[in-house]
Amino acid sequence: MSTPDAVVVGAGPNGLAAAVTLARAGLSVRLYERESTIGGGARTEELTLPGFLHDVCSAIHPLGLSSGFFRRFELTKRMRFVVPEISYSQPLDTPSSGGRAAIAWHDLDRTVAGLGVDGPAWRRLLEPLVARADDVAQFAGTEIIGAPRHPLAALLLGLRVLEQGSIDWNTRFRGDAAPALLTGAFAHPVQPMPSLSSAAGGLVLAATAHARGWPVPVGGSRSIVQAMAEDLLAHGGEIVTDTEIGSIGELPPATAAIFDVTPRALSRIVGDRLPHGYRRALERFRYGNGVAKVDFALSAPVPWRDDRLIMAATVHVGGVRAEMQRAEADVAAGRHPESPYVLVSQPTPFDPSRAPAGKHVLWAYTHVPRGSSEDRTEAVIHQIERFAPGFRDTILASASRTAVDMEAHNPNYIGGDIAAGDVDMRQLVARPTASPTPWRTPAAGVYLTGASTAPGPGVHGLSGYYAARTALGDIFGITEMPYLGVERGA
Repeated sequence: MSTPDAVVVGAGPNGLAAAVTLARAGLSVRLYERESTIGGGARTEELTLPGFLHDVCSAIHPLGLSSGFFRRFELTKRMRFVVPEISYSQPLDTPSSGGRAAIAWHDLDRTVAGLGVDGPAWRRLLEPLVARADDVAQFAGTEIIGAPRHPLAALLLGLRVLEQGSIDWNTRFRGDAAPALLTGAFAHPVQPMPSLSSAAGGLVLAATAHARGWPVPVGGSRSIVQAMAEDLLAHGGEIVTDTEIGSIGELPPATAAIFDVTPRALSRIVGDRLPHGYRRALERFRYGNGVAKVDFALSAPVPWRDDRLIMAATVHVGGVRAEMQRAEADVAAGRHPESPYVLVSQPTPFDPSRAPAGKHVLWAYTHVPRGSSEDRTEAVIHQIERFAPGFRDTILASASRTAVDMEAHNPNYIGGDIAAGDVDMRQLVARPTASPTPWRTPAAGVYLTGASTAPGPGVHGLSGYYAARTALGDIFGITEMPYLGVERGA
């Protein structure tokens, strides 16, 4: 093999985004992946029964439409997304709810109308963010340190984060439905609530829900990965699978090397080429609590008490705000909640190709203490049945992964942490170090990407794009970024 200009280690969405960007700039690129298939957390596989296709980690992609990288890449011209009318929802069983769920429709006005007395408060909270949703989606670790590119969006988000991340988070609401609906989004980061980091992540997700929606990728998350891989190969890139890189010395002497790994793994792989102080900073990087995942093959749709939820991209199962707050506090304290918060997605109403005719797949995960080896299948079933009586009777098969299993499947998920690093405010600013360009390392030609770097977790490709952009400018003198969209005649 000839020596490439650049190598990328790790073929998750960020590694692929880095490789695509480098190849589009005219460099020869080789991408290495330890598994036999690429995608990292964006894989789709048969996990339960033949013909039932389950997303291995990520399933619904709020950033698939709003990420700056994916918009430059014109992802929607390369694959198909379905945007459900309901972005996310919160089933309730309080006396005042009458068994009806709180629903975040893609349409903000419809959401406001359904939230009754708290509808106007919902509008005041979210409408300014929805109007600037793409700018808000870019605001994360990439802009916290330096001057933000979109100062008004940053200010509007920051003021709302200060409110919803504090003990004042209930002051604008009068009922149970609106705060429960919002908390379902806030609980995506595995953090105690209220907290600034959970509010920041949740508000970005909530704004995206009304702006571009929470899309379902047809064919599963692997369709996103396939689109990037096809573009890389079309521009001369190479993909080498079944190859684990244990040391930088195992790589060809390329001019640039980008690693889609955790800070801990980078320290181990690059070793003494990194200054002692920087290695210590990498090794001090903290990892958060984990997830346990359960996939189901079903004979019928989930029998939600509120049957509108069949058409929701995501269902947050956990009851009212106070219940979810207690569940996340239990996880933070090292306990498995008796009444857990469960994220649920049933993609088959939007993408019937995921299961045999008339059958369905269901994706679910719940938060657990880091390193947990507890199978949470029964806890998940019990919590879903609370809002969908008879759910157990629809189950044909299930497949469970504990937090320990999650790490075994993907070494970036240390202790089952799918965010590849705690997402408290300190580590949103220092991800993994406090720097305007956290993708650049002190070792010449070595860069870091992935969920452990800014702008943090999610399938957005931005970290990979930023790492590649930094390398292009540092090493190759390329300051004008290449065109990434679909080429004429392609």
